[in-house]
Amino acid sequence: MGTSVTKEQVLYAIKQRRSNALLFLLTLLLTTLSGNGVWAETPATAPTQLKNLLTQVETAANRHEVKAVMGFYSPTFTNSDGLNRTAVEKGLTQLWQRYPQLNYRTELQSWQPQGNGFVAETLTYITGSQQRDGRNMKFDGTMRSRQHFSNGKIVRQEILSERTQLSTGKKPPTVEVNLPEQVRPGQQYNFEAIVKEPIGDDVLLGAAVEDQVRTTAYTQPKSYELEPLAAGGIFKVGKAPRKLGNYWVSAVLIRADGVTIVTRRLKVVNN
Repeated sequence: MGTSVTKEQVLYAIKQRRSNALLFLLTLLLTTLSGNGVWAETPATAPTQLKNLLTQVETAANRHEVKAVMGFYSPTFTNSDGLNRTAVEKGLTQLWQRYPQLNYRTELQSWQPQGNGFVAETLTYITGSQQRDGRNMKFDGTMRSRQHFSNGKIVRQEILSERTQLSTGKKPPTVEVNLPEQVRPGQQYNFEAIVKEPIGDDVLLGAAVEDQVRTTAYTQPKSYELEPLAAGGIFKVGKAPRKLGNYWVSAVLIRADGVTIVTRRLKVVNN
């Protein structure tokens, strides 16, 4: 007979739901330049000013220097999730206190001059681990975004796609996720979070959660119910909300020797 999932592991996963949402703030740092992918300008042709700006932001982020990072943000900064400059600064201050070992790497994908600045596309990778409550927690995330610079300041940003994973335990489940990046209002879509290792006699618990991306979701945890999974993962047919916007679709998977929480961004659009 396999080992059972403990109450401690269930409580840990619920607690990390809040951490998972908060960690999205961290991915705002180096997704500072992005575009719509239709430009001819390649990273090789990017001006020195743009390359230097990316390097400076990355350096400040890896040093966890909040004031230095915020120096690159315009006082009127806005982003597609409803965050302003004050919200970003507050969130980063709290998160770097809780997760002091995160590392950032950003890649410029494309760029275009615009007015007194640039619009460009970047892909940001965030990795790190942290000891919390006697457990080692590993974080991996990638984000693609569109951002507008004017006079050397970030004035506007749109998150285009997002993938994050939190895991803990001796052997957290290895999870493969299938989810479309965008759907139409009311459209049905498939969400699969497949555990790659054989389950055997182990108990596997899981839950799927959909949250609208909004300012309060970064700091307010959302409860959910775990249920036994017999099929080696989560297989859901969802129905997109009627309201246009951005949503987080998450899967929580718990077995006796580890916990994995994966989240993807789903965009509900007209086209």
